[in-house]
Parts: sequence; C-alpha cells; structure tokens
Amino acid sequence: MTRRSHSATPYCLLAGSFLACTALALRVQQHLPMADALVYRAEGEAVLRGGAHLYDFTVTEWHLPATYPPFAALLFVPAALIPVTALKATFLAGNALLLAVLVQLSARLSGPAKIRLPTLCAATAGALWLEPVFQTLLFGQINLALACLILWDLTRPSGARWKGAAVGIAAGIKLTPAIFIAYLLLRGRHREAATATAAGLGTVGLGALALPSASLDFWTRRLYETDRVGKAWIVDNQSLQGLIARALGDPTPGPAAWALPCAVVTLTGLWLAARVADDRHAILLTAFTALLVSPISWSHHWVWCVPLIAVLLAEGRKRTAALVALVFTARTMWLLPHEGDLDLQLPWWQQPLASPYPLLALLFAHPRTRLPTPARAFQPVWGRPLWGSLRTRPFRPMGVQGAKPPGGVEGAEPLQGRDG
Repeated sequence: MTRRSHSATPYCLLAGSFLACTALALRVQQHLPMADALVYRAEGEAVLRGGAHLYDFTVTEWHLPATYPPFAALLFVPAALIPVTALKATFLAGNALLLAVLVQLSARLSGPAKIRLPTLCAATAGALWLEPVFQTLLFGQINLALACLILWDLTRPSGARWKGAAVGIAAGIKLTPAIFIAYLLLRGRHREAATATAAGLGTVGLGALALPSASLDFWTRRLYETDRVGKAWIVDNQSLQGLIARALGDPTPGPAAWALPCAVVTLTGLWLAARVADDRHAILLTAFTALLVSPISWSHHWVWCVPLIAVLLAEGRKRTAALVALVFTARTMWLLPHEGDLDLQLPWWQQPLASPYPLLALLFAHPRTRLPTPARAFQPVWGRPLWGSLRTRPFRPMGVQGAKPPGGVEGAEPLQGRDG
C-alpha cells in the first residue's frame, strides 16, 4: 500500500499542476476575444433561427463571417446555448485536453512504444509553447479537434470497423481534410477511402436536409468566395499563396504566379505520399501538402507540427526536431511590421521571417528525381531529409501483394501492408 501510494505521488503532482495552470489560464482567457469561438456561436444561433441567413452575418470587431459547410454549423448549436464566458472556458479547457490527446496520438503514430503519463504531461506542457497550438487556444479554434479526428482514424488497426469515417466527417466540417481521401486511395486503401467518401457525402446530405437554403447558398456560391476567409497576403496566412503574394508585393497574384506552383506542390506531395514506405511519413506529407496548397492556411492551422516533432524524436533526429520546434516557437512573423499593407512591403531579408512554415515544409521536401533506385524520397539541400530515410516504393500493380517491379529485379522489397 505504501509503495503504491509513493509511486502515485508524481502523477498527483502533475495532475494538480495541470489543473492549477488550467484554472489560471481560464482566468486570463476571459479577457481575450476568442473571435473564432464567437463565430461558431453565431453560426449555432443562425441554425436555431432557421439557417436561412447563415452566410450573411459578420461578428466581432473584425467582421468575421461563417466560412464552414452547413454541417459544421449544426455541430455548433450547443455553443449558442451557453453564456459567452462559459463558452470561452469550454473551448480553452477542451483544447487543452485535445492537445494531450494529440500528443498521445502523435506518439502512437511515431512508434509502438506507449507514452507514460509524466512524459505525456511534460510533452503537452511543452507543446503549448508552439505558436500554432497557442494561437488555436487564443482564438478558440477547432484545429486540434480536426487533427485528433484524422490522426485517430488513420492510426487505427487495419480492418478496424468504419475506418475512414472520421476522415470523411472531418472533411464535412472543414473541406481541407478531404485530401486524406486521396491519400487513402493512393495508398491502396480503397475500402477506407470509400468509407471516408460516404461519410463526407453523408455530412453534405445531412446539412442539406437540415439547412436546405444555406446548403444551396454555400455549395453554389460561398464556397468560391475565397476572399470571405480573409486577406491572403497578410503574415497570418502561412500558405504557399501567402508566401508568393508577400514575395511579389502583390495582394492578388495571377494564376500563373500561385496556382501553377500550388498544382505542382499538390501533385508532388501526393506522389511522394503514395510512394514512401512508411505510413507515418505519408500522413505527414499529406497534411503539410494540404497546408501548403490551401489558399488560406492561418498560422494556427499548422498544429500538425506536433506529430511531426514526435516522429522526428522517435527516429532519433533530436537536432532536427529541436530546429523544427524552434521554428514553430519563434513567432518570427509577428515580429515584423504587419499593420495595414506593410505585409506587402517587406524587404527580401524579411521574407523568410514572414513565411517560416511554408519555407520549412518546402526546404525539407526537395524531391529526388532518380526514382528507379529505392532511396530517400527527398533530400534537403544540405543534408539528411527531414522525414528520415524515406524509401520509395518500386512500381507494382495496386493491390498485388509481393509483385516484382518491371524486369523482375531480384532483392526488391516486397509490398508491405498499407496499414502497417
């Protein structure tokens, strides 16, 4: 009995410290706007009023509109039923818990070893300093919830019941996770891709049944009004489009300036995700491809830095993990002048500081061109690749176990299970 009580002491101290920090943060957070949480609340209120004007209102001093599909608005109805103070507290506490879940899922993605409670608490506390995580808590965003939903689904055992459904639901809440359906297809997981597609279409159908006029408005009009989300050229936007707009000093760069590079990055990213031997690398490639090519990827969307750091640490890449953590903690974009249109007037030497996240993803994802040799899929300009030694898959017919590549090369690596 004494021995058990003694061993439980560190856990009690950690739990008490976590609760104390959360209580203090709750006290401080009440004075912050949490603008996105207020938008979700307004969406829920619009649904309760019938939903006809779901995409007509703006809230907060920044005049923020609703931008998610109607299905998401249905999920936000509970936010409209509680006071604003309680809503802020719920979002803060919920995101803190979701961060712990994301750390746990990141450990599951990076390897079979289980993460112990003290390590989980320490890692969660450390992850709070990452700028995308902190901004998610600051704005009351749902990025952590979506990342957990996707990562939980993709790290489930092969053949798990309804595997892929959570990916489809995430795509129904916010459209960008739909890229993971392409990931499932390219990895040969056709049943999971079909389940994800059915779940995504189910969210569209549910939204259409509950909010027919809002659904028609969104899918035929609002979906294509990309300026509703925000200005693409401000430093908040860490997508490839934002990088290009700031580099050119042009708030509306033409399709040749940004659409073509985005298409190249999309095809390259998915191609690499289809060929790397390890699923964890493929998942990260897919996530960061989506963040790069989305027209708007606010800095708080980059919470996928948490599983990235976990994978690097699991591979023994401690210095690289520290470098990545430094980039996502430095907040260099906020140190630059960015009031008004100053984002478009940055000198050349400030451009890397204004776009650290897309540059990090592009710098360490330089594709290798020599494909026949099973080697690293991509290499940074000065050394080892960020994702470790990624071996490309030799070409085989999709779904044929152990088939040889063209020419019957001896010693070729057999096709492994896609879910392994």
